[in-house]
Amino acid sequence: MQLLIRHQTVYYYGAGSSRAIMLLRLHPRSHAGQTVKDWQVSVNGEQVTDFTANGYGDLESLWIRNERMDAITIVAQGTVETVDTHGVLSGLEERANSRLFLRETPLTTPTESLRTFVADVDGGDDVLAKLHALTHAIVNEVPYRAGATNADTSAGEAFAMGAGVCQDHAQIFIAGARLLGVPARYVTGYLLAQEGDNPLHETHAWAEALVPGLGWIGFDASNQMCVTDHYVRIACGLDAFDAAPVRGLVTAAGDIGIDADVRIAQASDDEGERQLQRQQQQHGAAGEPGGEARGSNGADDDMGAGGR
Repeated sequence: MQLLIRHQTVYYYGAGSSRAIMLLRLHPRSHAGQTVKDWQVSVNGEQVTDFTANGYGDLESLWIRNERMDAITIVAQGTVETVDTHGVLSGLEERANSRLFLRETPLTTPTESLRTFVADVDGGDDVLAKLHALTHAIVNEVPYRAGATNADTSAGEAFAMGAGVCQDHAQIFIAGARLLGVPARYVTGYLLAQEGDNPLHETHAWAEALVPGLGWIGFDASNQMCVTDHYVRIACGLDAFDAAPVRGLVTAAGDIGIDADVRIAQASDDEGERQLQRQQQQHGAAGEPGGEARGSNGADDDMGAGGR
């Protein structure tokens, strides 16, 4: 299917900012499961075109300004064609040694209770079966609850709390996979999904694990399934902080507000309807000053905006 995506993040500075550095990982790469048909990233209306591959192979760009700004508006938008590969990731250049993704981080270090939980998960000796069982078991122990955690919440803390969002589910899965000796990494991206009658308007997070004989497989513990053609992959890392699509350092005084919004829809073959969908997305994506970061899973940026 073809997916139309518009992702807008606005940072508001009550007393203005004098310097801003933004690390942007907002440009998806093509692989067997997705083909980037067109994609643009802009900051305050200026196109960002100098994306280069980082150590993981993901595309990133550094945006720096030394001038007064009352707001910074970051927009990533375009069309991505996806196919269902049953979660198998192939055709993507891998720059990092897979053993790197066995490394624990402060956000993924397992606690004793988490170790016990993983040891008790069914699946026998088959790695794939064990990972599927882990995917289905996590939300039973840690049900989804918006606002229960924040960008700094570790897998062990969320597990002990018994509540979390997609960031927490992904990091618990990663901690569990690494306990099994399976390299695992955090992934940020977009998900075409419906929750009740309301579409999701936030970035999403899931995990990938390296399964012997199959390669990297995408597991979404929040939705208890493998990645399908409803997903668009942006970037990966050791944990949520490492894979954040936007990370910033800003010199500013006064209140700081963040508003993040994602609009995603399935494109029609009819060009007129496609243009209408784009207009609808743009009309609904304008944010208002929020005072606080909306959301709490860190999937959208390192200041805490994001979603399930």
